Amino acid sequence: MNVELQQHYGYLFEPELLQEIDSIGVYRKIRQGEQLMDIGEPITHMPLLLTGAIKILREDEKGDELLLYFLEKGDSCAMTFSCCMGKKKSEIRAVAESDVELLMIPVEKMQLWMGQYTTWQHYILDSYHTRMMELLETVDTLAFMKMDERLLKHLQDKAKVNHDDMVQTTHQEIALDMHTSRVVVSRLLKKLENEGKIQMYRNQIRVVAL
Repeated sequence: MNVELQQHYGYLFEPELLQEIDSIGVYRKIRQGEQLMDIGEPITHMPLLLTGAIKILREDEKGDELLLYFLEKGDSCAMTFSCCMGKKKSEIRAVAESDVELLMIPVEKMQLWMGQYTTWQHYILDSYHTRMMELLETVDTLAFMKMDERLLKHLQDKAKVNHDDMVQTTHQEIALDMHTSRVVVSRLLKKLENEGKIQMYRNQIRVVAL
């Protein structure tokens, strides 16, 4: 059995379900920055993360992106599951935040397991709850935080999901994630550096205030 599967999901699922996931799951390795799923694509599989992190994005009518939340090892995407169950096309874009290893589970197993395995049912419902809390946090961040506070939180979130206080990113990438301009990001990064909350390097930012 896959070692990462046992390590990150062994405490969640019974042995029979783990064995089934191991036997039918399609192993994939995705490099940082590569796209796993795009808006409007038909969904044939649901991902279970083994290593790394994925960022989930939405797109407005102008084609601009907004970061919704991150997925880490041991996570799956409730929005993907929702689309699977409704036989809909993807409503999100998924991009590898770091190098990622995952198992892709065929969608036809999703509903079957909901009735067959209590642990799977609990896992999916917990995933819905967690993602909903993260979406509410995103809304609160947009509605109530000043832009420099949003920027610092964004960097802190990236550092946490990658388990590294050194964030590999550019000003332009941050601007795209936060749905703002590169000029604004550069100005606010300098402000945060002057306040001692971050340290900037070429295409890298160390988050001091974690």
